[in-house]
Amino acid sequence: MKYPNFIQKGDTIGIPAPSSGIDKKEKQQKFLNAKKRLENYDYNIVLSENIFKNKKGRSALAKKRAEEIIEMFKNDEINMLLCAAGGDFLIEILPFIDFEEIKKHPKWIAGFSDPTGILYPITTKCDIATIYGQNFGAFGMNDIHQSQEYFLEIIKGNLIKEKSFDLYENEEPLVITGLENYNLTEKVYWRTLVEKEVSINGRIIGGCFDILSELAGTKYDGIKEFNEKYKSDGIIWYFDNCEMSKEQTIRTLWKFAELDYFRYTKGIIFGRFGVETSYYDYNIKECLMDSILGKLDIPVIYDADISHKAPCLTIINGAMAKIEVRDGVGSILFNLK
Repeated sequence: MKYPNFIQKGDTIGIPAPSSGIDKKEKQQKFLNAKKRLENYDYNIVLSENIFKNKKGRSALAKKRAEEIIEMFKNDEINMLLCAAGGDFLIEILPFIDFEEIKKHPKWIAGFSDPTGILYPITTKCDIATIYGQNFGAFGMNDIHQSQEYFLEIIKGNLIKEKSFDLYENEEPLVITGLENYNLTEKVYWRTLVEKEVSINGRIIGGCFDILSELAGTKYDGIKEFNEKYKSDGIIWYFDNCEMSKEQTIRTLWKFAELDYFRYTKGIIFGRFGVETSYYDYNIKECLMDSILGKLDIPVIYDADISHKAPCLTIINGAMAKIEVRDGVGSILFNLK
């Protein structure tokens, strides 16, 4: 696994917009605040020229968005890429992505949600570690959360032990200024399907469950090679389900199993589901137990802080990870080997 150079004060972070752009004034204010905050941390920020453009969920045409990503990788003055925002249509850029150029210019690229569409192929096909957990806009709140603080430490190479948070956001705050903090009202409690306590060591991979379901089995899915290369480490999967129903979740896990995703898997961790919809009135535990996961003799964690119901921990795709859960409290620690 190739680990890019971590960043230092004075380095430059490029902010591409490979998915949605931001066209609402209050959200644009949030992005300008994010730029100011990261500059106050002594980073230089280069914004996409399309970051404040948005047409039906796209900051620009697919080819243009792909070119922007590649140019930032090739630009020696840019040390890291942090995706501007999530959305729905990043996968459209993949036919225009030159993965060979990314291999020639390995850099950290980070994002959350739809950016899974570029993070996952880079890690599984290019064997380059990537970072999941934050988009650029998250740094524009009035007060950054500990989850963003974790992210800022990790991109500097401080591989701190991340711990589960106290509260999470079940409903997002009403947007008035665009600078609203998380609306943290619900108690965090990590759960497991069977064991009361869990400790897993393995090489971690995953992302937004919805996007992985689209990539699975395509030419942008390098999991077969990834699994074989790292089978002696064992694989930990993490899934951040944004919008998929319980029934869709069961079907998608079946598909993943048919594609041999879980051949060398030592554990699976699900974040809190972004939506709670089920035609058959499944709860999350019933959903996961009724899926293929209920037939696998491995630990399964759910309701973890890897979720669209903020906050979200920072995950290094491709790294070795140790995940522990005890009495509803979870932790993750990474090892770059």
